[in-house]
Amino acid sequence: MILTGKKIIEEVKNNKIEISPFNKDRVTTNSYDLSLGNTIIKYTSKIIDPKSKPSYKEIKIPKEGLILKAGDFVLGYSNERIGSDFYVPLIHGKSGTARMGLFVHITADLIDIGSHGNTTLQLYATLPVRLYPNMLIAQVSFWVPFGKIVLYKGKYQNSKGPQVSKSWQD
Repeated sequence: MILTGKKIIEEVKNNKIEISPFNKDRVTTNSYDLSLGNTIIKYTSKIIDPKSKPSYKEIKIPKEGLILKAGDFVLGYSNERIGSDFYVPLIHGKSGTARMGLFVHITADLIDIGSHGNTTLQLYATLPVRLYPNMLIAQVSFWVPFGKIVLYKGKYQNSKGPQVSKSWQD
């Protein structure tokens, strides 16, 4: 069962959903619009090996924007810190963003219940596209879990900014 926009507002007020900063104007019928932070990560490793820590560079997105070429893959993040110990957040790309040729979070969209922090956004450009800091880029919806809740305590807890894969720690 998905929460409606009005229920999201209610649960933010009741501290059952964390969205910080929260702007009531970004609540939709059943989601909340997320904005892009001002830093992206681009992998510099020639091969991404899940058993090795990847090398990467952080790139500040200038006010005038940063152009991604078709085929570019980068990691961004939501300006908003999100999470819930009561609901399961799911990240979705905004349809308008996808229509520009930018895929956002086509995999790994399920956020663990109990996870709190900035959400890392997987960004894949199918066409040349310009990114701007603070642009609305994704949305989060909240789903009611069924069964006993076990809160997330993993390696991405309290993430700040974009996070590279930490699969090498497994």
